[in-house]
Amino acid sequence: MCTSSPPPRQTDSNKKRKISEDDDDDIPTPEITQMDHVALTTHSDAFGVDPLPISWGHPDPLVRGPVICTVRHSAQRNAIGAHSGSYCIYTGLAVAAGKLNPDFVPNFKLTTPVFKVGPHPSWNDPKKIASIDPFGHIVTHAYSKYLDKGFDIRPTIAVTKAHIDLPECREAIAAGRLVPDGKILLEGGQSICSKAAIEPVWYLPEVARRFGCTEAVLRQSIFRMTNGMYPELITRPDIKIFLPPIGGLTIYIWGDPDTIPDEDIELTCRVHDECNGSDVFGSDICTCRPYLTHAIEECIKTAQKGGCGIVIYFRKEGRSLGEVTKYLVYNTRKRQEGGDSAANYFNCTEKVAGVQDTRFQALMPDPLHWLGVTKIHNFISMSDMKYNAIVSTGIKIENRIEIPQELVPADAQVEITAKVFHGYNAGEAYKGIDENELNATKGRDYAYDGKEESPVVPASP
Repeated sequence: MCTSSPPPRQTDSNKKRKISEDDDDDIPTPEITQMDHVALTTHSDAFGVDPLPISWGHPDPLVRGPVICTVRHSAQRNAIGAHSGSYCIYTGLAVAAGKLNPDFVPNFKLTTPVFKVGPHPSWNDPKKIASIDPFGHIVTHAYSKYLDKGFDIRPTIAVTKAHIDLPECREAIAAGRLVPDGKILLEGGQSICSKAAIEPVWYLPEVARRFGCTEAVLRQSIFRMTNGMYPELITRPDIKIFLPPIGGLTIYIWGDPDTIPDEDIELTCRVHDECNGSDVFGSDICTCRPYLTHAIEECIKTAQKGGCGIVIYFRKEGRSLGEVTKYLVYNTRKRQEGGDSAANYFNCTEKVAGVQDTRFQALMPDPLHWLGVTKIHNFISMSDMKYNAIVSTGIKIENRIEIPQELVPADAQVEITAKVFHGYNAGEAYKGIDENELNATKGRDYAYDGKEESPVVPASP
C-alpha cells in the first residue's frame, strides 16, 4: 500500500519520538517501517514524520546524532537518498529478484576499523568537512546505544589494510628506483598499505556555501538535473543531509597513519580522479595511470624514510562527466578539422558537454581534513584547481611535483601541452611551452572516417 501526501498535519500532542520511561539516555525508540507499506514523507509537517535531529559539526557524536538513511525508519530518517550511492539500485534489484530480504539488518560486530583515524579538530568544522560523515567509520562504537535499541544505522566509511601488486613497482625495483625493505615494499614488488573506502554524505548548507549559491538553488538544481529523482530536496528543507547517488572515494596510505597530523614528518600526497581507460586498461591518450603509479612510487619512498604517503582516489570518471561523454569527446578530438590538437583540447569537451570540467574540487579536500592533514610536503599534481582548493582550506603545501617527461605517453602529449599552456603548474620539466608549441602538438590519427593517412608524430614537449 502507498500512502500519498500531504497527510494530516502533526502537532506537539501527536509527535512520535518516544523515550522509554526507564531510559535516561535520551535516545528514542526506533520505529520500524513495515516493508509492505511505503510512506511518502514528502512534507516536513506530516503526521508521523519526526526525523532524528542532526547538529552537524558537533564534536560529540551523540550530540551530533547518527545519520539515519535506511528504509527501516522512514518516519525518523534524517537524510535524503540511500546508502551505497549508485549501488543502491542493485540492492533494489536484489530485493525485486527475491535474493535479498528487505528486512535484513547487517551484523557489523567484526567490521570495525583496523587502524585508528581521528578525532581531529577539523571534524568539528563544517567548512573543513561537509561531504563525508567524520564518524562514518565508528558507528558501531559511537552509536552503540542506538544499535542496541534496534536502530538500523549503516557505516559510510570502512577502514582496512591491504597489499597492492603493481607491475610498475616491480619495474621500479628492477631499475633500482625502489628498494624492497620487507616492511613497506616486499621483494616481489607488493606494497603494504592501509586504506579506507568512503561514501559521500553531504551537509547541504555548507555544500551550497562552497559553490557560492543558496541552499534552495542547490536543492532545485540537483532536483531538476536528476529529473525529480529526489522530491524531498524541494519538500523537506528540514532535512539537511543528502546521500547523493554518486561514486565515493578510496584512500590509500603507505606508512604509519598516526604520523599524518604531524607537520614535522614528511607527507607525500596525490589526489587522483578516476580514469578507468588509463588507470585500469592502460590507454595512452592521457597521463592518468603513469601519474598515479608515479605517485604511488613516491609514497612508498616517503614511507620507507619514516614518513607517510597518501593517494586519494575519487570516482570522478571523465572529469565527472562520465565515461560515455569522455569517449564522445575523444571521437570529436580525433575527427575535428586538423585532427587531435593541443590548441583545441579544451574546446572539444565544451562542444560535447557544454563545460570543460564538472569536478570543481570544492569538496575534494574533505578527506584530507578527515585524516588530520594540515601540511603536505610533496604534492604530486600539476593541477592548480586541486592545489588552490586544498590551500584555501588552510592546508599548507610545500612542494609541487610534476609528472616526469619520460612517463608521458605518446598520444598524451596533446593533453599535457594543453594543460601546461592553459595554466597547469609546469614545474621545471615543462617550462617554455608557448603558443608555437601548443599549435604544433598533434595527436595520433585513427582515420575514423576510412581515410588512409599517415600517423602524425606528436611533437616533443
